[in-house]
Amino acid sequence: MAPDWRARVLDELDGRTDEMVGLLSDMVRVPSVSGSDEENSSQAELGKVFDRMGLDTDHWQVPLEQTLADPTFPGSEVARTEAWGLVGRSPGRGDGPSLMLNAHIDVVPPGPADTWRTRDPWSGRVIGGNLHGRGACDMKGGLVSAVWAVASLRASGVPLRGDVLLASVQGEEDGGLGSFATLQRGWRADACVIPEPTSLDIVPANAGALTFRLRIPGHATHASRHLEGISAIGKLWPIWQALQQLEQARNAHVDPLFARWELPYPICIGTVSSGVWASSVPDLLVAEGRLGVAIDEPVEHARAAFEEAVADACERDRWLRHHPVEVEWWGGQFASGRLSPDSPLLGQMRAAHEAVAGGRRQQVWGASYGSDLRLMEAAGVPTLQYGPGDAALAHSTDELVPVAEVRTAARALALLALDVCGV
Repeated sequence: MAPDWRARVLDELDGRTDEMVGLLSDMVRVPSVSGSDEENSSQAELGKVFDRMGLDTDHWQVPLEQTLADPTFPGSEVARTEAWGLVGRSPGRGDGPSLMLNAHIDVVPPGPADTWRTRDPWSGRVIGGNLHGRGACDMKGGLVSAVWAVASLRASGVPLRGDVLLASVQGEEDGGLGSFATLQRGWRADACVIPEPTSLDIVPANAGALTFRLRIPGHATHASRHLEGISAIGKLWPIWQALQQLEQARNAHVDPLFARWELPYPICIGTVSSGVWASSVPDLLVAEGRLGVAIDEPVEHARAAFEEAVADACERDRWLRHHPVEVEWWGGQFASGRLSPDSPLLGQMRAAHEAVAGGRRQQVWGASYGSDLRLMEAAGVPTLQYGPGDAALAHSTDELVPVAEVRTAARALALLALDVCGV
């Protein structure tokens, strides 16, 4: 009788759940903030895990100067002196399709520790079935799900026909450096799952997000004579109004995949800096933010619409008409992306999830944020997102991931590998 490989793989995974949770706790305790030394060191530690799993491990230093100079590079927002790629390959027989599980190891800063209920953003503690800490949800929970799926496939001895690739990437939070470098390295697969937090739903599409910088000029003078100057702060207001109107127009008609969101393609100003002295009228305001890109919308089209709205607002203002606002595109430039409609991956992912989720109703929707999905799809790799955790908790205080969802995602990804790669 032929072996029941599905049962063997799941039994192997279930028998080592405590080990999986321990790995996740250890990873969350390392503050691998984008651009930090710990981003590199945690990648190196994970490489050792790959080696212990018996994977063919490719751990290489990304040629930063060359990579950043590439005209197709998707942008970054933090300074790095080094970065590392990491791919582990579990080789198949060579006559079947390959599957990549791609997850990022970098996290965003946690903010003040006293705003966290645990008083420790890096605790890695399990409380009431949830594992707490920055990066637990976005996306070390998903990364560990992917690691444990592959570890269980390896330990069970299942004879897969195709390769399973496990990619840990840096710099996703600020543009996509790691996945870009992985593709530049030559790594490809016939299908890819990114275990971003989706609450175990399937996300086959992402909107885009373009980081912008506005330089709004004023005219400095003493505060006691402010009527003879032009406050750059005051000139933000007509620009703000114009961007709100643009946001409404760009969200008037949206793709059905994004119907669950009140504002799928938001425009948000996140930082504002102006003035050098309390008793002076400021002559410059610098504002930075992000522009949502509609699904299937070319990046150039989104930029042009934004620049036109700013230019029109300047034309309506007597001062800005002669001293126009400068628009600069910098940092992460996330295009939108969508799973190829003829790919069987969505159906395969749904079947794998249903086999392990105990009848939980699963939804399919598009995410209003950018991700590495668009880089993989642009390289011809059919890609979707499926992973543990609620994306609403990503980047938040008291970030957490349910341990049960980490386990369910690992089980589903293991079954997906059996289906995609073949036994």
